Amino acid sequence: MDFQESKGIYIQIADQLCNRILSGEWVIDERIPAIREMAALLGVNPNTVTRSYKELMDLEIIYNKRGIGYFVSPDAHKHIRENKRKEFVINELPHLFTTMDQLGLNWNDMEQYYNNYRKTGEV
Repeated sequence: MDFQESKGIYIQIADQLCNRILSGEWVIDERIPAIREMAALLGVNPNTVTRSYKELMDLEIIYNKRGIGYFVSPDAHKHIRENKRKEFVINELPHLFTTMDQLGLNWNDMEQYYNNYRKTGEV
């Protein structure tokens, strides 16, 4: 995995795990790789993965069955979407609104671009 300097590695790992859950690669109540296994796969320190898993447990995205491993929580999709929405609204929307203002775009323009994207996969 190529890590970006703009975000902590443990956050990037947590994001990757969330994307795997949302994509259906990992399903509810499925066991995910152990900390050491994940660390080896990603080429990072196990402490970094531990921090990622703790973050995901705090957000109720994964849970730990003591002695057995980590599993995808039943409400994982809901919690991931809630957190991603909050992050989008806080971090992305202000930039989008600024760019729209600078370019003279309005909601009707954006709706047309969005509808075209939904139909064709292109803006």
